[in-house]
Amino acid sequence: MKKNKIPVIVIFAPTATGKTALTEKLFGEGSHSFFKSKAEIISADSMAVYKGMDIGTAKPDPKLQNEIPHHMIDMVTPDIQFSVSEFVENADLFCKEINSRNKIPVMAGGTGFYIRNFLLGLPETPESDPALRNSLKEELEKCGINFMYQKLLTLDPVSAEKINKNDAYRILRAIEVFYLTGKPRSSFELSQKLRDQYDFFTIILERDREELYSRIDKRVDQMFDEGLEGEVNSLIEKGYTKEMPGMQAIGYREFFMDLAGIEEVKEKIKTDSHKYAKKQYVFMKGIPEAHTYKLTADTEAEILMQIENNLSAWYKDA
Repeated sequence: MKKNKIPVIVIFAPTATGKTALTEKLFGEGSHSFFKSKAEIISADSMAVYKGMDIGTAKPDPKLQNEIPHHMIDMVTPDIQFSVSEFVENADLFCKEINSRNKIPVMAGGTGFYIRNFLLGLPETPESDPALRNSLKEELEKCGINFMYQKLLTLDPVSAEKINKNDAYRILRAIEVFYLTGKPRSSFELSQKLRDQYDFFTIILERDREELYSRIDKRVDQMFDEGLEGEVNSLIEKGYTKEMPGMQAIGYREFFMDLAGIEEVKEKIKTDSHKYAKKQYVFMKGIPEAHTYKLTADTEAEILMQIENNLSAWYKDA
């Protein structure tokens, strides 16, 4: 650790990679680690912030949340957009609060876009223009999300490739930045240096693609066994629609598609989850000083022990 800096452990991995196993081994009640009872977790899952979306976002179960305090979960309702700037702002506050309690902030999740912006800081894009934003929203309502996405592809193909085609908020923001500055949103690059108020230990977990896809498929099957379809129906009954930010998440948006029955919905969720897992690693490329660990069924216990040893050496090197 560095003097006068807040130590922060960052754990990035797509769903079903092994984040929960690692956090339990390091920080849970059954842990034999130096870090037992010394941490609080800041969720870095862009969809876990939404209330009522528990099964499809694979939120930590109540038992684990009771063992290890979790933050950035159930922050807003599914009709509210929760931006990356709000994520970074809240994460900074939680880091200070957790540190003040003599605990270690641990950011854990699979939203690489959020984590990268937290590690490197937000790019200095122009402030939103209310009149322009309202005009773009009217255009969206009139012409539809696909039209706006195609427009962004023309104006800023680099940004478009990084944005989900259903993410109206980020699509409109990228178009807005182009109109305000004459430059693509992608030209406002993040810093390449880690933010200096923190001492980061960044962990990136990987698995072979086929093994990861198999684990994702089992996770999706488990979600349906736990009642995902009922959860989605409950949200719809409460008035949440497919256009709302939360309902655009994988595991929810597929229920609004013109698919032939629940089995096809399930298979579509699996396919979308595979693609998303691959995409999430793009945001974590080139993170300074990140430590990448590849897990396999045969070496997982050994690798988790290696991570624990490396973390202990980092934390005790004050």
